[in-house]
Amino acid sequence: MTRTTIGLLRHGQTDWNIDFRLQGTSDIPLNETGRDQALLAGRVIDANDWDVLLTSPLSRAKETAEIVATEAGFDTLIVEPLLLERSFGEAEGMKHEDWKVAYGEGTPIPGGESLEDLRVRCWQLLEHLAHTYPGRRVLVVSHGALIRKVIKMVSKGTLPREGERFGNASLSLISHSETEWSIEDYNPKTLVPVS
Repeated sequence: MTRTTIGLLRHGQTDWNIDFRLQGTSDIPLNETGRDQALLAGRVIDANDWDVLLTSPLSRAKETAEIVATEAGFDTLIVEPLLLERSFGEAEGMKHEDWKVAYGEGTPIPGGESLEDLRVRCWQLLEHLAHTYPGRRVLVVSHGALIRKVIKMVSKGTLPREGERFGNASLSLISHSETEWSIEDYNPKTLVPVS
C-alpha cells in the first residue's frame, strides 16, 4: 500500500498577523519574529525525514521555506501555485473582526475566492500531491486559511476545533493511502525545539 505524507507548515509571522488582518494574496513579508520562527522550525525539521519541499509563491511563505531549507538541510525548493493563500478580495487588509461583521462566514467577498472555490482548489492540491509524489514525504509551506480548509476537509469537519487558530510556523501532518486521506498528526501550535 502506497502511503504519501504531507506536512503542512504555516509561514512565520508578519505584521498583519499581529493585527489579525486578512492577508490573502497580498504579498506581506515576514517580520523579524517570523524569521526567528522559521529558523526555529528549521531546527526542529530534519530534511532527511522529507523527500521534497514545496512552497506557496507568496514571499512570507517562500522566505519561511528558504530559511527552513537552509537550517534543515534541504537541497531544493519548488514553488507550487496551488499552495497560494485564499484570496479575500477587497477585504484584504481588514481586521478579522471587521471582516466577520462586514461579510459574515459565507457572504461572498467582491474579488475574493469563495469557500467553495477554495474547497475545489484544496482538492486539486491534494490530488496533485498524491499523484505527483506517491509514496513520498512532502513538506509544504503555505497559509492559515488554506491549511485550515485542508485540515477541515481531511478530518471531515472534526478539526480544527472551535476557536482554534493555526500558529505561525505550526506543522500538521496528513497522509494518503490508496483513496483515503487522514490526519496523521494535528498540531496547531508554533514549532519550537525541545530543550
